[in-house]
Amino acid sequence: MIYTLTLNPSLDYVVNFDDFVLGATNRSTYDYIQYGGKGINVSAMLKALGHESICLGYIAGFTGEELYRQVNDTLELKTNFIELDSGNTRINVKIRGKEETEIGGKGPVISDYYLNLLFEQLDSLNNEDLLVLSGSVPSGISKEIYKDILERLEDKQVKCVVDATGELLLKTLAYHPYLIKPNRKELEELFHTEIKTIEDIETYARKLQSLGAVNVVVSCDKDGSLYIDEKGDCYTLGVCKGTLVNSVGAGDSMVAGFIAGKKEGRTSSDTLKLATACGGATAFSEAVADKALVDTLLKQL
Repeated sequence: MIYTLTLNPSLDYVVNFDDFVLGATNRSTYDYIQYGGKGINVSAMLKALGHESICLGYIAGFTGEELYRQVNDTLELKTNFIELDSGNTRINVKIRGKEETEIGGKGPVISDYYLNLLFEQLDSLNNEDLLVLSGSVPSGISKEIYKDILERLEDKQVKCVVDATGELLLKTLAYHPYLIKPNRKELEELFHTEIKTIEDIETYARKLQSLGAVNVVVSCDKDGSLYIDEKGDCYTLGVCKGTLVNSVGAGDSMVAGFIAGKKEGRTSSDTLKLATACGGATAFSEAVADKALVDTLLKQL
């Protein structure tokens, strides 16, 4: 079974403007509220691709109730969320005008009691399972939580995908995450350097692999992506053609495409194509894309 863990999910209030002027009264052209959370996005794309998963994480308060409704009833995803007895699932505000601005809510505080409930859930996983760890860490939880989870599951040989940044990612590498997916900017921040060429990207991707990552995918914005597979072979691919609608969730969809490709036994090259098509499809959609658009974009690659 595939499990996706979103420690700090959200409701996203998306507000669209023809133009947004800071310090002035702005009238939206349209707005909506939808589920948010990197792991949930991964599960949504996996479902579109025909792969079942279970969403894990924390929900709280009236916003948590709405998140649960959207994920279970609207998306029809399987969940095993832990409900907190205080606080509220955070609300993120996404402002879309000529540029895109995001205001991230803080989210509830997670006590040791609820952290132990999560560990009890994870202790049931085994070597036939895959766990996706992605997104930010809420208050009350150590910044080493992903490392702690991989260490706890090491003997069970659970495949773990880590989509995180900075120290949250680096500290997991000693436990050989099955996949990591930094972008170019995150790669620069990890190694405190400026990356100018695709050769630079390959160099630092290989460094991440030498530190312990099994598979490394680096998304490079308009320059496409680079993939170092478990054998050390390198693959590069350009981007899909289309109109950008929504950058949120594109990277998560790419992770889902990678997982699906591996589950289906695709070659490394074809796995990267599926991951790229999934990322592009969501970028060209209001939310996580459907399979029809993924299939259309696959024909471009």
